[in-house]
Amino acid sequence: MTNPRPEFRNGLTRRTALGGGLAGLASAALTGSLVTPARAQQPAPTGNYRIDLHAHFLPPDYRAALLEHGHLTIGGYPTPEWSPEQAITFMDYYGIQAQALSVSDPGVSFLPGREAVDMARYCNSYAAGLFTTYRKRFGAFAVLPMPDIAASIAETIHALDELRLDGVILLSAYDGVYLGDPRFEPLMIALNQRNAYVFVHPAAIPDNAKPALPLPDFLEEFTFDTTRAATMMMVTGMTQRYPGIRFQLAHAGGTVPFLSHRLSVASQSVLGRLWPGDLPRPSVLDTQAQISRFYYDTALSASPAAMASVLAVTGRDHIVFGSDWPFSALTLPQSGSHDPAPGLSDVFDADQRMEIEHHNPLRQLPRLADAVNS
Repeated sequence: MTNPRPEFRNGLTRRTALGGGLAGLASAALTGSLVTPARAQQPAPTGNYRIDLHAHFLPPDYRAALLEHGHLTIGGYPTPEWSPEQAITFMDYYGIQAQALSVSDPGVSFLPGREAVDMARYCNSYAAGLFTTYRKRFGAFAVLPMPDIAASIAETIHALDELRLDGVILLSAYDGVYLGDPRFEPLMIALNQRNAYVFVHPAAIPDNAKPALPLPDFLEEFTFDTTRAATMMMVTGMTQRYPGIRFQLAHAGGTVPFLSHRLSVASQSVLGRLWPGDLPRPSVLDTQAQISRFYYDTALSASPAAMASVLAVTGRDHIVFGSDWPFSALTLPQSGSHDPAPGLSDVFDADQRMEIEHHNPLRQLPRLADAVNS
């Protein structure tokens, strides 16, 4: 089979230029000291078995709106093209059975009022149409017209109850307001009532709200923003109050696993040690348990260092595969092995990779599981 990569490579993207190289340097620096691979590299399973829970799409009218409103780049890089045919070519080459598609940053929040509502409906209806045309190949997470809470609740009801999309994607923050803020409570109630799967994706930081460093957002700021959102959801008790929502954190949780001890410092204080065991623990004393309940995807994080950190805070059953395509095109392996995440084999054997890349994702998305198994 000829390498199809030129067909789906869309130029340098915000997530890709440095990610692979830095991950390799980090792995090399840590291997043999603090982080040691669990075993010598093992072969991955064969065939199209992967279920991709971190994959993006840009329907034609959505991409046109991005360009029309000046988003010629996303995070400083050319806004990629996308089509279902390109996605299937990519999936077939890299052994991906199906993708759960989502709209990446900036969602539809770059549009005003009714335009954002209409664009969210367009994207979600487009995704639902793929379920008919390519039944076994695509799932989708609904984009919402945030930060309009009332309109987002209405779109949640339509997307999950009527279109039967597989979940919802939320950005880490909207207009500087992070998930966990009380303003989002009504939406969380609606999501909790539906036992929704919610993919939390980082948002770009406004230039006036971050250090003036000559670095693209995807390199560091994206991971920090995921961490900020997760931390706010935990310390405000949002993840405790709505146990029916299953939250997936992008890119192996940003820095949440690495900072897990620091984030749970209150539980290690005198208050945490003396808290009666028969009383519910307040959110700040329950951080470690909440961290363990998140789901963590492997997008741009398939390395011993990242996976060891995740395994230190949760079980293997809470790790799911993600490719971050088409924003990850330049970081995909060039070896011709057709394995999009060979670093996973430095940590997991073939059976464990099958669990992470196939079984775990399908357990969370029953509609997609029924489609691919029918």
